[in-house]
Amino acid sequence: MIQERSKIAVLIMAAGESSRMPGIKQLLPWGKTTLLGNAIDSAKNSKGCKVFVVLGAFADEITPKIDGKEVTFLYNKDWKLGLGNSISFAVNHLRDAAFPYEGILLMLADQPLIDECYLDELIEAFKKNKSHIVATKYTKRQGVPAIFGLEYFEDLGRLNGDFGAKEIIKKHQGKVVSVSAKGKEIDVDTLAAYDNLINAYFKSLSE
Repeated sequence: MIQERSKIAVLIMAAGESSRMPGIKQLLPWGKTTLLGNAIDSAKNSKGCKVFVVLGAFADEITPKIDGKEVTFLYNKDWKLGLGNSISFAVNHLRDAAFPYEGILLMLADQPLIDECYLDELIEAFKKNKSHIVATKYTKRQGVPAIFGLEYFEDLGRLNGDFGAKEIIKKHQGKVVSVSAKGKEIDVDTLAAYDNLINAYFKSLSE
């Protein structure tokens, strides 16, 4: 069965240097691939129409080790200015593109339990609420992965510094649709968190 594609671009944010982790976090092993490779696979297998990966720190080391098939790499030379800057850089690139994207799905490279099934759940929710932001529900907030429609592209394009998309979600709280990831939203910001998650996840698969 042919996968029905949407007009939603998937942006994987992978430009940071992850100072709290040794080595290059994006290339940490995850199963038969890496954290970034896993995120790319999930995005490519979803109903998103095109996948973009935003790189910055360690871009020269990361690019050769990632399967770039069906993926467009965007290189932000100002990545040190923070996540918000990398988001605005990528979104403005898409706004200049000829293809009329209806929405942008923002996701991170360090949430390895986020899979194509969950991304498709967000996409289906967005199809019913194109004037809203569809965001992942956390305990006390909403965040990424999240889909932003056309009317939010300008706000995304003005982001800077370390303030990411959560500021836009807060600003438009009345137009946010929350979707539960049922525990898949866990991220890996430290080596301990990575070790704990990889041990628990792959142990559960082998049982």
